[in-house]
Amino acid sequence: MDLNRRVYRLSPSQFSAETIAVTFAKTSRSPEPFDKIAAELNDEKSAQFSEKWIVGYGHSSVAEHAVLHLALENVSRLAIETIESNRLASYTEKSTRYQQWDPRAYVTPPEILGSPYEVEYQALMEQLFRIYAEALQALRPWGEANTPRRENETEKAWSNRARVKSVDVARFLLPAAAMANVGLTINARALEYAIKKMLSSELEEVRLIGAEMKSVATQELPTLVKYADPIVFLPRLRSKAREFANQIDTISGAPWCDLKAVDDNAEDRVLAAVLYRFGDDSYQVCLDQVLNMPQEEKQALADAMFAEMTDFDVPIRELEYADLTFDLIMDQGAYFEFKRHRMMTQTVQDLSTRLGYALPKAITEAGFEARYREAMQAAAVLYEKLAGWNPQVAAYVVPNAFNRRVLCRANLRELFHFIKLRCAKNAHFSIQRVGWGMLEQLRPYFPILSEKIQVKEDLSVQGLTEEYFSQTAIIPEV
Repeated sequence: MDLNRRVYRLSPSQFSAETIAVTFAKTSRSPEPFDKIAAELNDEKSAQFSEKWIVGYGHSSVAEHAVLHLALENVSRLAIETIESNRLASYTEKSTRYQQWDPRAYVTPPEILGSPYEVEYQALMEQLFRIYAEALQALRPWGEANTPRRENETEKAWSNRARVKSVDVARFLLPAAAMANVGLTINARALEYAIKKMLSSELEEVRLIGAEMKSVATQELPTLVKYADPIVFLPRLRSKAREFANQIDTISGAPWCDLKAVDDNAEDRVLAAVLYRFGDDSYQVCLDQVLNMPQEEKQALADAMFAEMTDFDVPIRELEYADLTFDLIMDQGAYFEFKRHRMMTQTVQDLSTRLGYALPKAITEAGFEARYREAMQAAAVLYEKLAGWNPQVAAYVVPNAFNRRVLCRANLRELFHFIKLRCAKNAHFSIQRVGWGMLEQLRPYFPILSEKIQVKEDLSVQGLTEEYFSQTAIIPEV
């Protein structure tokens, strides 16, 4: 037996993902090197082991060693919401900020085909994409006028930046039916749950994609995703929850960014956790010490937590001992960026037109407001028709400009990451507004630690709103 240290790769070109997972699982019972274990396995032996020990005995964590890379093409952005709702996976999708959409690049959901609404649906899609194409042209002069030429910048580079600026605004017109591609890297354990959720969806498109993902995954993971079936309890839960929710017959005028819950003495609790990590006493003793600290000592401790940190460093985990809950309203375009922060706990309401839509100032300045309003009005009218028939399918027609509610719970460490990323000037102005809204609301509870969040610009919600929006919540008349 080789007793020298070895670090090496089990190549997916040589071994299947399931065989690699079984190889790692068997090391708990075998003294042999990994490569020798793998060499003695074949697909049949791996499947037998998986069936007995991973599936049969519930050692499901072993399935995390099996990783797949899945490419999904020409799926709706509405379906992508479900695909990307799994925390333990990595996703990259077609960007509405940098790419222009083809006028035919939309999904017609199976439920619409042959329904009384098929003709109206197709007509609206054609109208939305036609106005989207017109917006790109109308916004181009605005984009060029608002993109200063950099020193020594080439014509091509400047022109591309100006084009992106226009695309960034035109995206408000794209409906949830817009077709996109998404790349997915995921382990077998998370994939099984992802498929179960998709097979349990109320949307036929999502169920069909889930079935295709299971079929493709089974070729590589014949045992590990074998039992990915619909979640039985979900239909009853949906029905009962909607029964109670429908008893509320008004839409409240709640604030668009509302910090609903934060731990008592949240900042002190984080600082106490730091003392606990590097000390010997109980957490309560550490907390009592921090509660009795002079402000300058708390400041000194916080300074030490972030001293000499670079842009590439991650804050220490003790920031996770402070949790905050926000009730947010944001446009759908912003939500598509917000949902990427999967370490948060997020609960999102169904997409609709009932919370109104955002009107970017660029649309007004480009002289395109009338056409823009026409698109939003048409979408809202058809949405209401479809909502009485199938509210989930109705969401396909809703453009990015419309608002939706999101409840999120996040620890301070995750909020540091989110705010640093989304409050930056290169972030889309819609998600910037969300980031600054959250930062402004958490600051009173974290007067010391909030100053350590790496935001390079000195902006505000009010300033962003005035600079980028003519209005943020126009309610259509339907």
